[in-house]
Amino acid sequence: MSRLLYRLGRASARHPWRVLAVWVLVALAVVGLNRPLGGETTDNFELPGTESQQAIDLLAERFPAQAGRSGQVVFQAPAGTALADPANRAAVADTIESLRATGHVTSVSDPFDAVAPSIAPDGRTGFVTVGFDVENLQRADAEAVIDAVEVGREAGLQVEVGGSIAQAAEEVEGQETIGLGVAVIVLLVAFGSVIAMGIPIGTALFGIFIGLSLVTLMAGAVDVPTVAPMLATMIGLGVGIDYALFVVTRHRQFLHEGWSVPDAAGRANATAGQAVLFAGMTVVIAISGLFLSGLPAIGMMGLAAGVVVIVSMVAAVTLLPAFLGLAGPWVDRLRVGRRHQQLNVTAEHTVSGRWAHRVGRRPWPYALGALAVLVALAAPVLAMRISMPDDGNAPVESTHRKAYDLLAAAFGPGFNGPFTIVVDAGVGRSVQPAVQAVTDALAAEPGIAGVGAVLPNEQGDAAVIFAYPTTSPQAVQTERLVHHLRDDVLPAAVTGAGAGAGAETYVAGWTAAGVDISERLAARTPWFIGAVVALSFLLLTVLFRSVLVPLKAALMNLLSIGASYGLLVAVFQWGWGRQLVGLDETMPISPFVPMIMFAILFGLSMDYEVFLLSRVREEYVRHGDSHQSVVDGLAGTARVITSAALIMISVFGAFVLSADPMLKMFGLGLASAVLIDATVVRMVLVPATMALLGGANWWLPGWLDRILPHVDIEGGPDFAPLHLAAVPGSPGSPEEVEGADGAEGAELQPA
Repeated sequence: MSRLLYRLGRASARHPWRVLAVWVLVALAVVGLNRPLGGETTDNFELPGTESQQAIDLLAERFPAQAGRSGQVVFQAPAGTALADPANRAAVADTIESLRATGHVTSVSDPFDAVAPSIAPDGRTGFVTVGFDVENLQRADAEAVIDAVEVGREAGLQVEVGGSIAQAAEEVEGQETIGLGVAVIVLLVAFGSVIAMGIPIGTALFGIFIGLSLVTLMAGAVDVPTVAPMLATMIGLGVGIDYALFVVTRHRQFLHEGWSVPDAAGRANATAGQAVLFAGMTVVIAISGLFLSGLPAIGMMGLAAGVVVIVSMVAAVTLLPAFLGLAGPWVDRLRVGRRHQQLNVTAEHTVSGRWAHRVGRRPWPYALGALAVLVALAAPVLAMRISMPDDGNAPVESTHRKAYDLLAAAFGPGFNGPFTIVVDAGVGRSVQPAVQAVTDALAAEPGIAGVGAVLPNEQGDAAVIFAYPTTSPQAVQTERLVHHLRDDVLPAAVTGAGAGAGAETYVAGWTAAGVDISERLAARTPWFIGAVVALSFLLLTVLFRSVLVPLKAALMNLLSIGASYGLLVAVFQWGWGRQLVGLDETMPISPFVPMIMFAILFGLSMDYEVFLLSRVREEYVRHGDSHQSVVDGLAGTARVITSAALIMISVFGAFVLSADPMLKMFGLGLASAVLIDATVVRMVLVPATMALLGGANWWLPGWLDRILPHVDIEGGPDFAPLHLAAVPGSPGSPEEVEGADGAEGAELQPA
């Protein structure tokens, strides 16, 4: 592969305008296809095989008129007055008329309806339910609803919009620009050159643009979750800049050694570029494992991120060498900071080299110390509680959080998480006897605060009953109540329902769906982790021709990911330092976060493992000294890995500033994991364990060596004939050789 990548990188650097033209044409084609074929992201979550999904399917079949989305608008009268007062009632009526005039709104309930009123016992608080003719509410439609309620606010009422509407109107906050800004600073410090800094940034942005355009095309064919583009941007920006950083660093090293620009680009492609491909493959493998979650939406999040990573990989080995060819020998021009930067120094003269030598001389204390730190950080995982986030976790100043608090205070803590009880008597049978039995059973259940209106379908063979628990949506008691209703209360009710016997009952609604999601992901997580670890182990075994190196990498990655999980529990559940991340109160961990985080982090951790150990392996093959190869490998990669980690930390950490608690979790978890991996694991545990194992690091059974394919990551024998050279314009340079006979591959030495 090194020979192919060498030729690809060298050709791209020699003919940069052709490569750029191809990329521009691809970008134009993808953008052009977005108009007729692209689609919008959606928040539709299918839960195949769960009771919630069965209820959703039944509702779509028997209640087609209610297939669209619905949301709530909450009113509260000024202190000392009631909503029923003439002035306040008129303000509510005007707001309702304003809402009905809004696009896609099909119905607005009346809080003063004699049959099903929605006024709280305090008389001051009430709500209306707004129905839409679309399931996927667009931002413009949600903003129109928010504008429509200004009528009530201007009349003196407090009017707040519920989460299902308000969240659709939220702007994309653009935290990635903060990470991008920090990345610019880190690259300027690392390279000391504006041009060298701009090449990775430009490559990454180009790749993300095309990758996200492909995600939009995907959305036209399948349901892509709304959060998927944001997640793909987060990952794509980090890996895109990091991959380019590794290749540019190696390119500058070869330029400093005297190789021509095309040859330096080719050699960088054949070494660092090959590591990029394998590192990217581990990320894609890990993220693709999300399809094992059993939830299509989670799988599509992984697919969207994987598409962006693949585009970033291709850009790093084709577009990046073209940019390097355009920059030519001036890649270090427009210098910033130090005027003279040494690119090649011996390991003993670097801080990282001296550190690796120190760790290698006393590996046991360092290995045990690092292990103790990781275990201590991971310990809180034992107390992790999984639950779906709700509007009660939103920022206190947001309108949907205010609506949540108003409803909880006026109607009870369980009002924000109602159960949707679906009763199906069967086609042609009256549902009324079963409804009566179910209603009576719910009313007698201590965990149910109240039973709302009963909504039968037109045929009268199915009905929906709304029941309100006494506890909040995220309470452990509410989760237990869901199971109690499904397993005991409702089956017993319809069994003794006389004419209603044989009816089917389902407990659905967002709260029940959250229970189903949490349990599904918990059941699939061990299989998912096992599959990702096994595939990554196999890939690294092929890459490094070792059994112990991949095994150590997997165990260390599991430890660093566990440590990041522990930090999430400490901050979000226990509240340690929650004010520092802008969290108003504690909350359980979202069920999506652990699995998605594992996929991303395991892949990214393998990135650093590949970049470090490929250099260690390269040195070991060169001189066979296990200890010195670790020292040289760490000295040669520490600066660039540290820079890459700082970029990742800044990109991920910027999402901690988001108002969305789930994005905060992703941001803090991913940033902390990269920090732990780049310091405790990569700088301490890896050199310590490699020193302990010595030459056994590269042990491979003979039978396995015979069946595994050979991958040359060091640029070995098949790369040697391609050592073309010479500074640009010097005699015998590749330009002159090819100009004479058109042949590539002259065996020349660097000037």
